[in-house]
Amino acid sequence: MSTPHDPNQNHLLAALPEAEFAPLSIHLELVPMAIGQMLYEPGTQLRHAYFPTTSIVSLHYVTESGASAETAGVGNEGVVGTSLFMGGDTTSSSAVVQTAGHAYRLERRILMEAFNRAGLMQGLLLRYTQALMTQMAQTAVCNRHHSIEQQLCRWLLLTLDRLPSADLIMTQELVAGMLGVRRESVTEAAGNLQNAGYIRYRRGHIGVLDRCGLEVRACECYAVVKKELDRLLSDVRYRQETASARPSR
Repeated sequence: MSTPHDPNQNHLLAALPEAEFAPLSIHLELVPMAIGQMLYEPGTQLRHAYFPTTSIVSLHYVTESGASAETAGVGNEGVVGTSLFMGGDTTSSSAVVQTAGHAYRLERRILMEAFNRAGLMQGLLLRYTQALMTQMAQTAVCNRHHSIEQQLCRWLLLTLDRLPSADLIMTQELVAGMLGVRRESVTEAAGNLQNAGYIRYRRGHIGVLDRCGLEVRACECYAVVKKELDRLLSDVRYRQETASARPSR
């Protein structure tokens, strides 16, 4: 049986008190997110913010030659479209759906009205943006100084944190595009992890068998990103304890 859709599945929305959530809830639009769907492209004006629930969105930078790499991922812990409330309507990156699922979409005007009220929503969005910047900076360091196997472990762990299952629908081609490396390099790294008994790869599915093993093989970048997200959004989990009593929208 599938889980009913609920804005509370997004940690930022679930952290809002009823007084701030209620005015937003009537404007939240549940939208399906298909794998490979482009939410926005570089230089285009953003019209909506997306609060993922069961989907994951990859923020990419594409070079003039067409090569690309992920700078950060956004799942149920965050929001896609930070440039809307950070003072810019466009961005130099693109946002594409990495893992299919659903998200709640909010029109830019409604988002800005909520942000400008200077309530908890504003604080949550700003602190999440700081956590997102940490993820981007750590990704840059990781891609420059750590092995592809370590990068793959980091990426798998961050993806696992956003999903209820340890089975990821993901091809090696897609993973290579996320990391900005050759497919053959991902094949070798994934083979090493599979031989160690940490993952199982078959027909576009990556099953994680030993999460602790991945954490041991990963570099420090995963822990840095996770620690910063937990620190900046520490009140989210506390407020989510009362969110379960809130009726689904």
